[in-house]
Amino acid sequence: MEEKLTRLNKYLSEAGYCSRREADRLIDAGRVTINGSVPELGTKVTQNDVVEVDGKSITERKADFVYLAFNKPVGIVCTTDTRVEKDNIIDYIKYPKRVFPIGRLDKPSEGLIFLTDDGDIVNKILRASNNHDKEYIVTVDKPISQTFIKRMAGGIYLEDLDKTTKKCTVRKIDSHTFSIILTQGLNRQIRRMCEYLTYEVTSLKRTRIMNIKLDVPVGEYREFTADELKTLNMLLVDSDKHYKESKQDIKSTETKETNKIHSINRRKE
Repeated sequence: MEEKLTRLNKYLSEAGYCSRREADRLIDAGRVTINGSVPELGTKVTQNDVVEVDGKSITERKADFVYLAFNKPVGIVCTTDTRVEKDNIIDYIKYPKRVFPIGRLDKPSEGLIFLTDDGDIVNKILRASNNHDKEYIVTVDKPISQTFIKRMAGGIYLEDLDKTTKKCTVRKIDSHTFSIILTQGLNRQIRRMCEYLTYEVTSLKRTRIMNIKLDVPVGEYREFTADELKTLNMLLVDSDKHYKESKQDIKSTETKETNKIHSINRRKE
């Protein structure tokens, strides 16, 4: 009988060690071995191979997956690299099993972030092409105008990332505070959008990811309820784990040069 072959990054993901993207980074850094040898990206393994990360053996999963909703405090970094970052999310929550964050919230931000040991779910939630909502409450340093709300909602070209943000829902809460619902996860996206319009973010909190709302105190976590997990899985049924170029992505690529030309003028409006 022919042995089943599994890509190494998928093996690590299904074992609950990390996401596939993080697995690729570990493999590329030479921290993963198969039967004592350092493999290349894309290598496949069998169930009989001995896979180790940093010299520690990775075994097949025997328990159910863990799904946590955590209220990240300001100052905590969403990384699993406990050797480099002393204020990392893993040491902070001290969960008894190995888990890793789905996506990130930057260090000055707070609010809802998921942690799990289910590496297969990560890209389904994070891919912008899957259009999954993430909601934030943001406070800025000066009064919010209707022009600001309109332009934030309409999409902004971020020159340093060479990307135009997707259209989104923005609602003014009070003179200095607004809510925003994104389906993207660009690096420091909200802060960059505000900076483009000459506003500075003074506080940023994520309050919802898809169907799951922030409902625990800062610094605490809870497991997903059975109903939350059931609904989440229903929302993810048609989600792709891999990148697909959408019509919006294609349109964005076609208009990048135009956006660059108008970037300076738009900022002055």
